[in-house]
Parts: sequence; structure tokens; C-alpha cells
Amino acid sequence: MTSPLVEILSAQAAETEKQGRPTAKSLQAAREAGAFALHDRTATEAVQLLTELARGCPSTSWIAGTSLTGKIFSRRAIGDVIGMDALLAGSGTPGGRGEEAFGGVRVTGRWANVSGCEDAEWAGLAVLIDGTLSWALIPTRDLRVEHTWSAAGMRGTGSHTLVAEDVLVPVGRVAPLDFTRLAGDMVLFGLTALAPVVGATLGALDLITAMFASDRKPYMSAYASMGESPAARTWRAEATSLARQAERTMLALAAAGPGDHGLDMSGAARDCRVAMDLMLDLHGASGFAESNPLQRYWRDVAVASRHPHINAFLAANRL
Repeated sequence: MTSPLVEILSAQAAETEKQGRPTAKSLQAAREAGAFALHDRTATEAVQLLTELARGCPSTSWIAGTSLTGKIFSRRAIGDVIGMDALLAGSGTPGGRGEEAFGGVRVTGRWANVSGCEDAEWAGLAVLIDGTLSWALIPTRDLRVEHTWSAAGMRGTGSHTLVAEDVLVPVGRVAPLDFTRLAGDMVLFGLTALAPVVGATLGALDLITAMFASDRKPYMSAYASMGESPAARTWRAEATSLARQAERTMLALAAAGPGDHGLDMSGAARDCRVAMDLMLDLHGASGFAESNPLQRYWRDVAVASRHPHINAFLAANRL
């Protein structure tokens, strides 16, 4: 059985994708579950909740994960200066420059792929100030959104471009960004990308479980149901095994803490992609109908699992 949280997000997922951002009901459910206050939870607790969110809506989970990353950046650089459960969008790429001014720093720049920027109250953005990499916290009302996000999957993340035009950031909301202080957080940053992938795969598995409980039978076969087919049971078992293996790897990494776990993370992401392919085999061409949520999970997994934190090619490059 799925949780009430998953049921709410699942019911809203199609509309979230259609409008390119989470629905109001999805954001409310995520906030009430504590998804925007994950920076005060253990890594294991954080990835478990992100996984649960993604089981219903991967895009909502992704936004919660990037908010967690941005809040950790902010805490390490500046401290806790925004609300406990405020939604934060952010980018660690220095897309802007700052100039010292009376009362703070004036910032101008562009940051692409800022997930959740239309719904976040705050943006945490990397800037260069006199050649020093810095972190600035800016209310999103002071920024402009350019609608540049158009991707095959994770469409509901609204990962558009944020633009700052001579925005004054007061002293106390901008500080140098020292990546050595973030070294212990790097595994968690990777897990915020992996958890939505794992959760999406488990959400797809829920659909397959429901299909096996229905009166559907294998096309052009003598079997009266999917469960009667040895091949179908094998495909389902392999998909389940891979999804659970990815989940176990993720939770083990969350418990392990700092270390070079790039290959383990990317391996778990690939397990999810293989599991998704097996599930689409079971559904056949009907799994690609736009009305079938299975294809949305598949697209979300395909896109999210290529994120730099969990991309197998990039992990191999670091060896």
C-alpha cells in the first residue's frame, strides 16, 4: 500500500508536469511532510523522505532535494538566516558577479537550470566578488525568471534561468564560499539526486504491481493473467530486485558518510534505468501512451540519472 503522501503527489503528478511546476497541493503536502526542512535531518532520514516524495512525483522530490543542497551551502557560508521550512532554489555555478556597495554587494548575472525557482521564496546563488567565489541569498521576488526549461523528463521541476540585474544583497546574506567546508556534505549532495531516481523507480514498480493485480493478460498468449506467465513473473522479479538493490545502495551510502562513492551512486542509478526498461517491456507499447504514468517515470529516471552527481561516465572519469 502507498502512503497518503504518495497518493496526493501521484494524483497531482500529471498536472505538475503539464504546468512545469508542482501544483499548490503538491507543495503543501511536501511542506507538511517536512520536505523543505531536511537540512536538520540525518542523511538517511532525508533520502528516505525524498524517495517517498518521488514515488508519487519525482519533480517535487527533486525540488526538495535541491532546496536541501542550497540550505546546506547557505548554512556553511552564512548561517541559518532564512525560515526553517522556506523553499530555496539555488545554483553553485558562479553565473554572476558582485560589486561592493554601501550596505552590501550589488549582484548581476544569470543562472541556468535553477529547479523550483518559480515557487521558492529564496535563491542561493554562487557569485564572483573581486575574483572570490561567494554565496548570496536573494529573495526570488528581486530576481527575474526566464522560462528556458524544456526537457524530455523532470518537466515539473521548472528548472528555468534566474536573472539578477544590479540587485543589492545586504551584508549578512553574502559571504565567501569555501568548498573545503562542504567536503563532508558531498555524498549527501549526490544522494539528493539519486533519491528521486530511486523513488521514481519504486513508483513505477507500484504501477506494475497494480497491473499484475488486474485482469490484464500477456498479449497473444494463452495465459489468463500476467501473474500466470513465467516470463512476466521473471521480468517483474528482476525489475523489483534491481530497484531494491538501488535503494539498499542509496541507504548504505547515506549511513556511510563521506567518501568517494561516485561509482556506487552511478551504479544504483543505472540499476534504476534497467529496472525501468524491464517494466516497460511488461507494459509493451501501451506504456508509452501519454496517458500512462509509467512513461513519465521512465522519462524522469532517464533525465535525472544523468545528473553530474550520479552520471556513470563522469564518475569513471574521476578514477
